[in-house]
Order: sequence, then structure tokens, then C-alpha cells
Amino acid sequence: MNYDVIILRYGELSLKSTYVRKYFETILVRNIKNAFTRENIPVVVRTERGRIYLATTEISTSIKILPRIFGIVSFSPAMQTTSAIQDMSTIAQHLTKNILNKQKSFAIRATRFGTHPFTSQDVAIQIGNDIVNATHAKVDLNTPDFELFIEIREKKAFLFTEKLKGAGGLPLGTQGTVLTLVTHPSSLLAAWYLMRRGCDNIFVTMNQSNEEAIRSFLAHWYADTEIISIDQTRKDIYHQLSSIVSEKNCDALVTDHTFEKLAWAVSDIAQLKKNSIVPILTPLLAMTQEDIENQCKNRGILI
Repeated sequence: MNYDVIILRYGELSLKSTYVRKYFETILVRNIKNAFTRENIPVVVRTERGRIYLATTEISTSIKILPRIFGIVSFSPAMQTTSAIQDMSTIAQHLTKNILNKQKSFAIRATRFGTHPFTSQDVAIQIGNDIVNATHAKVDLNTPDFELFIEIREKKAFLFTEKLKGAGGLPLGTQGTVLTLVTHPSSLLAAWYLMRRGCDNIFVTMNQSNEEAIRSFLAHWYADTEIISIDQTRKDIYHQLSSIVSEKNCDALVTDHTFEKLAWAVSDIAQLKKNSIVPILTPLLAMTQEDIENQCKNRGILI
């Protein structure tokens, strides 16, 4: 398909006040531009309420980048045209001509924002009829073989055939900073959950062999941060962590404790709480080792 734009959607950002939403949008756009700059892909970014539009000539490569940017709920490569029904119909027939035939069914999902001399249902009916005449396919609104989405926004319209899943959450850098203790590469999964909530991470490791996994993880998620090594042979590890938390103005300490190692987790967390002035966060606490390994594979974490 000759797509010329990518529509990005965000979720809970739209529920924020106008000032906060614009601030979050600015951070998200910055993160998008930084990711595309790292990959040497030119991109033009435009924002509207509830939507961000990317114009780039490298759509297929962009699709691989966007799922690794926090704050994007879903995205769709699309073709852009005017909101005139005939123009939308021309694009719709172009998108479906090599996909539909009389053995297949389809549905049109039309939405509309703004003032127009037609309703969303009018658009679906007329363009649906044009597609039926061109392809002889059948309309099935319940279980179609193919769906065509039409999003009309004021004088423009965007047509697309899929909604690809993003990482979701909040844009990285919109919340506070946390210190993540990396005892094993799988500890990075704990960091991922905080990054998805918009938190910057500083990593502390007691084993330099973990640094390669940390750097690979950061590159995969287009993040930059500091990696600090501490001496595990010293007896004041808890004090070292507390000092780093204070020095770096961190809002919380993140660990990879789980219930599967309950005895160790209880005693270790107790010591951390005793020596820490910030909350101890344990996002992996209820996960099994199998859960963690599967999640790591899906998050680009080398274990």
C-alpha cells in the first residue's frame, strides 16, 4: 500500500487537563523524534487533540520503531485525502481492489469529528456500495473478513486497514526518577514496568556483566540513563543504595523480588525499607519465573 502518514493514538493522556495533556504530548513528540533520529529516519510530526500524525517516506521501518516508544497505545499506516465522499471512495477502492472479491466479506468502520453535511453512517453506506460494485464482495458488519477504517477529521480523512498495538502507558520522562537495582538481566523487566508509567530509571548493578544487557535494553527502548556499579563485597550494600537514592534525588527504589523466593524477599525488602527513605517498588512480586522469562523475551531483554 502507498501509505503516506501514520496515525498515532494515545490513551490516558487525553483525560488530563489541557495544560498537562499538552506537556505530555510535547514529551511524547520529543521521544518520537529522538527515536527516529537514532534510526536516521526523517520524519515530520503533527499533533491534534487525541492524535499525532507522522509523515515519513519509510513507513515499513517506522512500524518497527513505534511499538518501542512508551505512551503510544496504537498506530495505523494510513492514506490521507479530503473529507469529500468521492475522494474517500476513490482511496477506499484503491485499498480494497486487490484484497476483496465475491468470496470475501468486509465492513467499513467510519468515525467523524467536526461539522460535515453527512453522517458517519452515510459515509459507510455510500462507500460500501461503491466497493461492492467494484469488487462484488459482501458486507458483513459482525464477522467480516476485512475491515476498512475511515477517520474523518474536519476537512481531512484518513483511511487504514489495521490498528497496530503500541507499548501504551505514559511517555517516558513525564514522571519521576527511580533507582533500579539490577541483580540479573531479568531485573530489567521491573524497570520496564516503571518506564511504561513514565519514570526515568537510573540503574545500579553489583555485577558488571549485567551492563551489556542494560545497554541493549536501553537501546531497544530508546532510553538514556546512568549505570552505576557498586561493590557487592562490602557489607553496607543497603547504605550504598540509600546514599545513591539521596544523591540522585530518586523518588523510589525498584527491585526484582518475587514471592517464589519468599524468605529471601521478605528479609531483603525489610532491610531495604529500614535503610531507605523512599518507597520500595516490587513490580515482579506476583510473577513466576516462567512469567518473567516470557515477559523478558517480549520486551527485548537478553537473559
